[in-house]
Amino acid sequence: MTDDEKKTRHRLSWARLALGAFSGVLAGFVSLCVAELVSAAVRPQASPVVAVGGAAIDRTPAAVKDWAIRHFGTNDKLFLQLGILAMLALFALVLGIVALRFRRIGAAGVLLFGIVGAVSATSRPDSTSLADALPSVVGAIAGAAVLYVLVGRLTRQIPSAEPAGDEPQDPPSGAGWDRRGFIVAATAAAAASAGAGVLGRTLNSASGQNAVASRNKVVLPRPTSAAAAVPKGAQLRIPGISPFTTPNSSFYRVDTALVVPKVNAATWQLRIHGTGVRRPVTLSYDDLLRRELIERDITLTCVSNEVGGPYVGNARWIGVRLADLLAECGVKPPSKGGTADQLVARSVDGMTIGSPVEDVMDGRDALLALGMNGEPLPFAHGFPVRMVVPGLYGFVSACKWIKDIELTTFDSYDPYWVKRGWARKAPIKTESRIDTPKPFARPGAGTVMVGGVAWAQHRGIDKVEVRVDDGPWREARLAAEDTRDTWRQWSFPWEATKGGHTLTVRATDRTGRLQTDKRTHTIPDGASGWHSVVVTVD
Repeated sequence: MTDDEKKTRHRLSWARLALGAFSGVLAGFVSLCVAELVSAAVRPQASPVVAVGGAAIDRTPAAVKDWAIRHFGTNDKLFLQLGILAMLALFALVLGIVALRFRRIGAAGVLLFGIVGAVSATSRPDSTSLADALPSVVGAIAGAAVLYVLVGRLTRQIPSAEPAGDEPQDPPSGAGWDRRGFIVAATAAAAASAGAGVLGRTLNSASGQNAVASRNKVVLPRPTSAAAAVPKGAQLRIPGISPFTTPNSSFYRVDTALVVPKVNAATWQLRIHGTGVRRPVTLSYDDLLRRELIERDITLTCVSNEVGGPYVGNARWIGVRLADLLAECGVKPPSKGGTADQLVARSVDGMTIGSPVEDVMDGRDALLALGMNGEPLPFAHGFPVRMVVPGLYGFVSACKWIKDIELTTFDSYDPYWVKRGWARKAPIKTESRIDTPKPFARPGAGTVMVGGVAWAQHRGIDKVEVRVDDGPWREARLAAEDTRDTWRQWSFPWEATKGGHTLTVRATDRTGRLQTDKRTHTIPDGASGWHSVVVTVD
C-alpha cells in the first residue's frame, strides 16, 4: 500500500468515526423529539428531560440545591435542563462510536436511556399512571432504530467495480460504506424527528390553553375585608431602593417544577381531610370565589435567601381565610384540644409542604390566595390557588398549585423538604438588607443616601441601625409601617469621605429582639447575619 493510500484510508477512518459519533447524537435527538410528541398524548411532565430533571432535583442534596439557587437564581432549572441535554449528547456521541464495532450494544445503550427516563417519570410524586413511561420508551425505541440503521450504512460493504484495461486505478478507500444511503437515512431521520418535536411542543403548549382561558375568565370579587391603603410614607423616594410592592413580573420564584403547571380552574378541586377533620370537604374554585374574601399586604421570604439576597418580595394578596375553612371542617388547633399539629398541603406537581396548625389558626391572615396585586394568580405563582402564611418561610407554608390539605401530626409524616434535611418548623428570622449603594459602588464624597428594607413578618420592625466601618451604630429613619406582616423601608444619610468603606445594617423587631450577627447558612431554617456592602468613595 502506497503512502497516499495510507493517508486516504486514515482520513476516511476518521471521517467514519466522526459520522458514527454524529449518528449517536442524531439518535439522541430523534429520541427526544419522538418522546416530546408522545408526551403530548400523556402529559408534558412525562417527557424525558423533565422527568429525569425532576428526579435529579428530588435526589440532589439540599446543600447542592442551595448552591444552585445561590449561583443561578431563578435560572437554576434552565441550567439543570441544559446540563441534562449536554450529558445526553455526550452519552449519545459515545454510543455512536461504540456502535461502529458493536452495533447492537450501541442500540441497546439508547434503550437503556429510555429505561432511565421511564423509571424517572413513573417515580415522580405527581405520577399517577404507568403511561408516564411511554414517552421515554417510545422515544428510545425510535432512537435505537435510527442508530442501528445509520451505523448499518457505515458498515455496509459496497463492492467497487474492477478497473478496465490500462485505466488508472483510484486509490483504495478501505471503507466501502454506503455514503448515499447514510445521507438519505440521516436526512430523513433529522427532518422527521424535528417535525415530530415541533408538533409535540405545539400540542403540549396547546394543552394548557384551557387553563389559560379559565384564568382569563376569572373576575375577582370585591373583598369583604379590603386591605387598608398603603401609607404615603411607606415608599421612600430613594433611587435604587426596592419598591414597597413587588410587581408580579419581578416577584421571586423558587420551586422544583421544571414545567410550570397550568391548571384549569373550571375543573380544579381542593380536598380537606385527615386527623381531627370531623367534616371533610371538597371545594371548587367557584366555591372559594363565593366565600368571604379578604385582601392583605404580606411579604414572603424564601428559606434559600442568603443574607442580603433577593428572594423576598411584598404583594397584595386576596383570598379565603384558611382558619375559617379549617374551623368549618371541625379542626381545632392543638392549644384548644386539636389532635392534628401539622397541615400538609399537596400540590398538583407532587410537592408536599407542612405547616404548623397552631400558626395557621392563631389569628394571623393565613390565606388560600386567589389573587396577587389585583389580578388572578399568575401561573408561575400558583394559579388557581396557593397558600400564603405570614411569618413562615415558604417551604413550610407557601404551597403553590395546591390541590389537597391533610391534617396530620409532625411525628407521623415528613413533607418533601423535611425529608431532605430542612427544619419542620421555620418562622422567618429578623433580617435587613442594604439596597443602595450597591456592593463595590463608587459614590462621590458628600451626602450619600443609604437605603434598604428590613423584615420580621408577623412581628414587625421597630428599629434599623447602620454602621460605617467600625464606627458606632447610628439609627436609620424608618419609612411608615403598613402592617407587621410587611417589610419596611429605611434610609440613612451618610456623610461619605474618600476611600474604601464598609456599610453594615441590622434591625430590631417589635418584640425587642436584635437581629443576630451570627452567620448561618440557609439550611436548615434560614440564613442569619448582618448584611454589609463595601464601597469606594471617589
